[in-house]
Amino acid sequence: MRALLMFPDRDFEVAREDARIEHDVIEDLDLATLWSAMARGDEEIWRSSRAALLASLESPDEIRHRQAVYLDCLAHRPVIEELYQLAGDVIAEKKRSWRGIGVSSQHGEPLLHASMRELSSYVGILHRLHQLAKEQADAFSSDGFVRLFSTIRDELGDAYLAAINQHLRRLRFRDGMLASARLGEGNEGVDYVLRAPRGRGHLLRHPMMKGPTFSRTIAREDNAGGEALSGLRDRMVSLAANALAQSADHIVSFFTALRDELAFYLGCCNLHDDLLARGQVDCQPDPEPIGSSALAATGLYEPCLVLHTSQHVVANDLRADGRTVLVVTGANQGGKSTFLRSIGVAQLMMQAGMPVAAASFRTAIVRGVFTHFSREEDQTMTRGKFDEELQRMRAISGQLQPNALLLCNESFSSTNEREGSEIAAEIVGALNEAGVRVVFVTHLYELCRHLYERYPCHTLFLRAERRSDGSRPFCIAEAEPLATSFAKELYCRTFACPGTTADDIANVNAANRVAS
Repeated sequence: MRALLMFPDRDFEVAREDARIEHDVIEDLDLATLWSAMARGDEEIWRSSRAALLASLESPDEIRHRQAVYLDCLAHRPVIEELYQLAGDVIAEKKRSWRGIGVSSQHGEPLLHASMRELSSYVGILHRLHQLAKEQADAFSSDGFVRLFSTIRDELGDAYLAAINQHLRRLRFRDGMLASARLGEGNEGVDYVLRAPRGRGHLLRHPMMKGPTFSRTIAREDNAGGEALSGLRDRMVSLAANALAQSADHIVSFFTALRDELAFYLGCCNLHDDLLARGQVDCQPDPEPIGSSALAATGLYEPCLVLHTSQHVVANDLRADGRTVLVVTGANQGGKSTFLRSIGVAQLMMQAGMPVAAASFRTAIVRGVFTHFSREEDQTMTRGKFDEELQRMRAISGQLQPNALLLCNESFSSTNEREGSEIAAEIVGALNEAGVRVVFVTHLYELCRHLYERYPCHTLFLRAERRSDGSRPFCIAEAEPLATSFAKELYCRTFACPGTTADDIANVNAANRVAS
């Protein structure tokens, strides 16, 4: 029996190893903040949310499958929480049942008794699960829950629970044990089989046998005979014990999968509640197939920033259909990096089947999200910052596929304008021709001019706005790049140059533009 809430046709794998490049994506996009909000201290929700976000879906149908399941979870939160609790109870009971037993699979009776205790503890949980399925099935509409509740009703019905109780009663052997065997070579007993009782009454009511019958009673003081009888008994119950243990493991496996899959959806509900409490909205994104050049959003914001601050976070609109290169320029501290992260996080959230931090979001599915953000200087002084940037870009290029998404934040700004622009232009041009979408935040004006001249139809230029008084509204709008980032203005503001006025700053910026 399978949960199938995350995928319509296969199980959800939580355990996975991260690639080194994924660690960069996690750090650059601040994904740990997202997972913390989703988990609220629950380790299982953290693990499932992390696994889902890093293992992006590449099928619109699979994304819509999760979206439908999520909407059911959001609409019926108490039921989902009870299902999650039931799954957790089974897993906790498994640990309690086997703690300190030290059972070896070579000894049938200890394994049998441990499995019986374990399975007995599951009966009440299975009954409640079946009851929930009967009571709540009609309220759910997603394919995932419709199939889950149908499976529970069909496979965990009253007949199944009655059969479990009947087997558990028989395996207590209150009236003794009935088994059969035959003689093998050297008159050694072989093919031991534990037999079920026939009809009502005493378990040892033997079937009619032809020919003579023999019996033997072991005296209390006959230690050797007692040990031999114990060995025979252990051998006879081994097959039943192993079968019972496998049945218990099967139940635990189902509930483990159910817990892992429900954990992700509960994390999505938790995140939705946190964003809503901060005055933000989310939406069900519209995924376009791989290869499409769609990219459009309204009210797009960076959810991790919202979770970090109590202040209002500015949202932006984006119209980039048909554009494979997005270049974001403008004033320092104008919201460019935040906007870049909002695109990357939204892409990952959509391809995990999550709601997205925006009023609306529509984009093509990509084969991987990659980041190349500027880093601090190497403290070990084993290599320079520019060399480190080139090394990371080389590692990324080995992983990039057509229709991937690369987010660059001030890449190659550690060298001079001309050299950085030339290197960045070659890389962006090659990636664009290879079918990789690039979003590049930069102050390299030569790079912008090169892209405008060579790829005017594929490139969208965006700029962080700056008001005439020097304030930043943190809005990103379509606009041609400027030849200044107003760095001297920030310098004067930061160090409070004596006698500096707003007119002085404006004159400095005008001089910068003329000089450039």
